[in-house]
Amino acid sequence: MLNFCNTSPGLLFIIALALPFIGSLLIGPKLIAMLRAMKAGQPIREARKGVLAPEHSSKVGTPTMGGIMLIGLVLLTALLVCDLTDPRIQCCLIVTAITAFLGFLDDYAKITKKSTDGVSGWFKIALQFIAAVGCSVYLYFACPEVCLICVPGLGLLNIGWLFIPLAILVIIGTSNAVNLTDGLDGLASGCMIIAAITFFGLTFYMSNHPQFLNSMPTFLLPIISACAGFLWFNCNPARVFMGDTGSLALGGALGTIAVCTGLELILVVIGGVFVAEALSVMIQVGWFKYTRIRYGEGRRFFRMAPIHHHFEKGGLSETQVCVRFWIIAAILGIIGVILFFSCLLG
Repeated sequence: MLNFCNTSPGLLFIIALALPFIGSLLIGPKLIAMLRAMKAGQPIREARKGVLAPEHSSKVGTPTMGGIMLIGLVLLTALLVCDLTDPRIQCCLIVTAITAFLGFLDDYAKITKKSTDGVSGWFKIALQFIAAVGCSVYLYFACPEVCLICVPGLGLLNIGWLFIPLAILVIIGTSNAVNLTDGLDGLASGCMIIAAITFFGLTFYMSNHPQFLNSMPTFLLPIISACAGFLWFNCNPARVFMGDTGSLALGGALGTIAVCTGLELILVVIGGVFVAEALSVMIQVGWFKYTRIRYGEGRRFFRMAPIHHHFEKGGLSETQVCVRFWIIAAILGIIGVILFFSCLLG
């Protein structure tokens, strides 16, 4: 297989950035037309109490499964530019591919059923769990250095076998958190670009220090570029949605990158928007169940969850919510960088 991993770093980075973005611009219009012809429209929840407002009815029929292009370009470029002998790159590719396949099954089920209900939640978790367990155990034995994690305030700590359950939690949690964030035009892809750029900076620094040696920068660049190319068509009003094919895979990739570089705890900050989205759903569900038992009727903590819809229902436009969440993501990225270097100094 053609592989440029031994090319000069500058040229390697140019290829990793240019190929997915140019590929997106070339493939995007054709893919959108093909998905429209196949009537692969995104099912939208009906406008009734507690769900999306009528303004989202304009999204009915917008093609979904654009993640096929996004993730396809990420994987293709990674195969060309990454060191495929590195166990960490292998795990990133495997988790990304498996979660993309899972997302594809979910999107396909939604389209064929004409419903927002895809594959069962248990099936999703089971497949994510298998991928996460396999990769975490493999990394534990193939790359013992992954057990060294950055802990803000304490420095670098070797957590030993505890790496395995932590890695499983991070991979599954991040995959689902990014999936929940994908609810407004450009929200998930924009936040993902910011998080990936931040991780690129950190891993690029780490790759120049023997104790942190890794190949993650060359895997992160295709993610940044492909997301930027996808955002070209996904910004409001979106011409295509990434669907679970894209969001589950992007989350799986980001979680695996954090696991491979000892940045699991830093991810909680850098990916704070994703964390907030996931927590809002957990709080909403938990509060509804508690109040149903306590008062005989379920009550909502937020106007609607995930939390981006809470602000929408509060009167903000879709674009206002997205841009403000991007700003928050950028600020959290800066805080994450500060925490990273505080770990090294600690």
